[in-house]
Amino acid sequence: MKRSIPLLFLNVIIIATCGLIYELLAGTVSSYVLGDSVTQFSLIIGIYLFAMGAGSWLSRFIDCGLAAKFIDIELGVALIGGFSAPLLFLAFANLSYFGVILYTMVFVIGALVGLEIPLLMRILKDQLDFKELVSRILALDYIGALLASLLFPLFLVPKLGLNRTSLLFGMLNAAVAVWATWLLAPLLKNRARTFLRVKGGFVLVLLLIAFIKADYFTSLAEDGLFVDNIIYAKSSPYQRIVVTKGKTGYALFLNGNLQFNSFDEYRYHEALVHPAFAAFDGEPKRILVLGGGDGLALREILKYKSVESVTLVDLDPEMTGISNHVPALDELNRHSFNDPRVTVVNADAFVWLDDAQPEAFDIAIVDFPDPNNFALGKLYTTRFYRLLKAKLKPDAAVVVQCTSPLYARKSYWSIIKTLEAAGFDVRPYQITVPSFGVWGYAL
Repeated sequence: MKRSIPLLFLNVIIIATCGLIYELLAGTVSSYVLGDSVTQFSLIIGIYLFAMGAGSWLSRFIDCGLAAKFIDIELGVALIGGFSAPLLFLAFANLSYFGVILYTMVFVIGALVGLEIPLLMRILKDQLDFKELVSRILALDYIGALLASLLFPLFLVPKLGLNRTSLLFGMLNAAVAVWATWLLAPLLKNRARTFLRVKGGFVLVLLLIAFIKADYFTSLAEDGLFVDNIIYAKSSPYQRIVVTKGKTGYALFLNGNLQFNSFDEYRYHEALVHPAFAAFDGEPKRILVLGGGDGLALREILKYKSVESVTLVDLDPEMTGISNHVPALDELNRHSFNDPRVTVVNADAFVWLDDAQPEAFDIAIVDFPDPNNFALGKLYTTRFYRLLKAKLKPDAAVVVQCTSPLYARKSYWSIIKTLEAAGFDVRPYQITVPSFGVWGYAL
């Protein structure tokens, strides 16, 4: 048993990493499907930490067979945590009580994770001085948390996506459980040891099959979310991009939210672009587009012969490159990205405005998604609009899409007042787009 102690400490790092990954997955999935990332992450973190405390308290009632129960708990975490992301996406697509399932799953995973460390400490209490044991396990636990917090945004989500990340760490938990049947062999009966290994092998194989078939889970969930046939789907480091084709034409969705439908998008984009050109006194030559990665605003801009250059700044290269994968969208935007006058910059618009030193622009078209989280919210601030103003000529014209003044009245007028606070002379206006209803802009 003494020889196994360093390897059991390695298990602590893996357990801690897996535990935080499941927490981050739940917060990301809930933000993705429900929006309001601050509220969702606050709820997930609070429920998860409370559940861990509950699990730690419940560990006091486990008096015998600690090694076998530790391994069983590891397998439980592997199974529930590993399948958490795919199950949550499927639940959101098919069930009306998604919130109940989400928070129940978070509580169950948190409680099981909360049982792990207390049980492992009790297993090792006779092998090490208590002071040494506590300091090592807690230090390694925090190291595992650091690894998870670095890997999740920088590698796992961009490279694997949410479903595969969930299943991969489920496999890691299951591997820890199977490995523990050897490390804790002196504390296990032969028959129990064999049974635990069979169970662990079964869970590992199940998770591995699901990992290989992860795209199937994604398609299954999206088939429940979208009425029309999905012709293109891609996860970028920033968002989930889906294009569907139905009776009314093609539709683009970002993170499940409709961006346009081809049968009426012209109403939105004509109202977005042409008022700015009509308001500009002279012949506009240099145009700035912030957002608008679908190229539909570009299509309208390039109708003006006076335009000499258009700079389009969009964060996601997958979005600005979608026309290369969906020929129908390339036709819809009239091959705008192939026009030699167009320069595409894949960057955060806020950072680009702060850092870049371009020649002043005559017209700016601001076409961001609605500010439903803090990452987007910064693009609707006084600071952002002042940075934009600094890149424009004194007589420049700007149009900003401002969400619906009918369904999001407070948000709409908040954007108008923010523009005024940044020093712009603002004229609000609205149109009706059948896919969205009444939609508002600021000129």
